[in-house]
This record gives sequence, structure tokens and C-alpha cells, in this order.
Amino acid sequence: MAISQKMLGFAERSSWIRKMFEEGARLKAQYGADQVCDFSLGNPDLPPPAQYQEAVRTVTAAEAPGSHGYMANNGYPFVREAVARQISAEQGMTVGQDDIIMTVGAAGGLNVVMKSLLDPGDEVIILAPFFVEYNFYIDNHGGVAKVVNTGEDFSLDLAAIEAVITPKTKAIIINSPNNPTGQIYSAGELAGLAEVLAKAPQTIYLISDEPYRNIVYDGHTVPSIFKAYGNSLIASSYSKDLSLPGERIGYIAAHPQIEGKPQLLGAMTLANRILGFVNAPALMQRVVAELQGVTVDTSIYTRRRELFCTVLREAGYEFVPPKGAFYMFPKSPIADDAQFVGLLAEEKILGVPGRGFGMEGYFRLAFCVEDAVISRSAEGFKKALAKALTGC
Repeated sequence: MAISQKMLGFAERSSWIRKMFEEGARLKAQYGADQVCDFSLGNPDLPPPAQYQEAVRTVTAAEAPGSHGYMANNGYPFVREAVARQISAEQGMTVGQDDIIMTVGAAGGLNVVMKSLLDPGDEVIILAPFFVEYNFYIDNHGGVAKVVNTGEDFSLDLAAIEAVITPKTKAIIINSPNNPTGQIYSAGELAGLAEVLAKAPQTIYLISDEPYRNIVYDGHTVPSIFKAYGNSLIASSYSKDLSLPGERIGYIAAHPQIEGKPQLLGAMTLANRILGFVNAPALMQRVVAELQGVTVDTSIYTRRRELFCTVLREAGYEFVPPKGAFYMFPKSPIADDAQFVGLLAEEKILGVPGRGFGMEGYFRLAFCVEDAVISRSAEGFKKALAKALTGC
């Protein structure tokens, strides 16, 4: 067969979300979309904020010759300056435009970072449950993923992280607020993680994946990663807080005092080009420069989160209420999370087994859907739980 055996294996490992998408298409065709409760995809359904359309009009009206041409691989200087001002406010320290690289989304940013840091065989720690693509991003650049489970409430298990550090450990990726759990790592946890990483004889980079930073609940905030640890990088995007996932626009921010800063920034700028991204989309760079500090109406997600918590609590599920992002990650009532997701599908409810995120015994539900979808799922959740507990 001409197809790479590695890619065939990857396709099997990453198949859960695809399988649930296909199951959703089948159920919707059979029963009608309005009869199916699809919580499988983290695709934001809110429209971009009103300021987005105004920014697009402003930017396109100001176009001049060369507006859609190449620019420096790290992005327009004025865009990086605008992003740097916002990051400075979020991180509580001065970040300069030269500390910013505009990227093709957070995914592009993470691949740029991996390409710049990893030699073959270098190890990167990821925390389960994790965003499913991390394994692949690390492998793309010759690295080896080392998986560490988080605690019962999905907080950091610092002892477990310390136990897997070896001379080959090059980085750790954290995601806060987390997909799929909604957990936010506290300032105390980050300080403890910094102490663990600093004990190693080699430099270990802390990479924070933060596309959900501005989607938080109950007065929670996302602590500054830069204040916690000097050798840190942020990869983020405008996919979630501006509802622009298809526009593929994001950035990398490097700590102003990160070790080997000139070489690292140079490597990441080169990686942006040679990975085939070349540069972040020109139009979207200019648009997001006008939208720093702007977000969708996150109160809608807050309302949906409360509604979903009520539905699941009344149905009898165990879960940790998410502090951010737009996912629930309840415990499966039976050990086989894939089997239970199958029982949910029988009730026309679509979720994703926790094993797809590196943690069996749970399942993920995305609540970036209309309130009515959450409300009409209530009886189905009760029936699936009853089937699981009684075996019939």
C-alpha cells in the first residue's frame, strides 16, 4: 500500500472524533438534525463580535498595492506591536513586538515551537486528558510524547510530572483552560511546576496553549505563565474568543527573558517559513490588530454551562464543573467509555470517549451549541445512564 504505515496508525488513533462526526451525520440523516443532540465538536457556534465586521470593512477599505503580498515571516510589525501590548496586559510584564510571531492558528504555532526546539528523540511531557493533536505535533518533529495523568479534579500532579523528567526532556505542554476538562491551573500550581522544571540540569521549556484564555466562569482568571517561569512560551489563537476558527490566525509569544532568545526567535521565524506556513494570513493579521481585547459574548457560554451542569447533575452524572472553555468531561458510569458513548448515541446524543483524549472512563461534551440542544438532551442522558447501570 502506498499510504504511510505511520499515517494509517495515526488515523486509527485519532479516529474517535471523526467516528462521532460520521455517526452524527448518520443520525441526522435518519432522524433529522433537530432530533439529534450533537456535543461532539468544539466548533464555536457564536458569531464573531460586531467589531469584527467593522474591522474587516476598515481594513479592506484601506487596502493599497501589496496589501496581500508576503511580509516578514514573523508577521507585520504593527500587528505584532498590537498583540504585544495585549500580552503585556495579560501577563503583567512588558512584552515587545519582537517577542511575538504571528502564526497560522495555535496549531501552527505549536508546530513552529516543536520544530524549533526538538532534536530526534527529545521528550515532551503532555498532561492527560489532552488535546488529541499534541501527540502528532510532537511526532511531526521527531519528538517523543510522555503522558502524565492529572489529578482527580484534573489539577497538576507535580510529583508525577517530576517522575517522568529525564535528560531527554525538552518541554512540557499545558493547556489552560483545558480541552477537554475546562480546568484552569492556579498560580500556585504553576509556581510548583516552575520549581519542578528548574530542578532539571537542562533547560525545559514550558509551552502554554491558551486559545480559551478569555472563556472563563465564576470569576476565575488564567494566571500569568510568564510570571511563573522564565523559559516559557505561549501559543494561542483567535479561534475561540473571536469565533474565527476557520480563519487560522494565531501567535506565539516568548517570555522576554527566555534563554537563548535571539536564536530561538530566529529558529521559530524560520520554522514558520519552512513548515510551509510562510506567514500568517495577511488580511487576518490586519483585522485582529484592530480587535485586541475584544471577545464574543461569553455570558452565553456561561448560561449554557450552567444549563448543562443542571442537566447532568439531575440525571445523576459525576463531573467537575469546568472553570473555562466550553466542554464538560463527566465520568462514564461504566468502565468502557466507548461503550457508554454508544449508549448515548442510541438516545441520539453525541459525545466523544475520554480515551480519545488519553483518559479512559470519561467522555467529552462540547456545549458550543444552542441552549435548546442541551435542554432536549436531558431525558436521553437519564435513559443512557439507566441502560448502563441496569445492562438493559
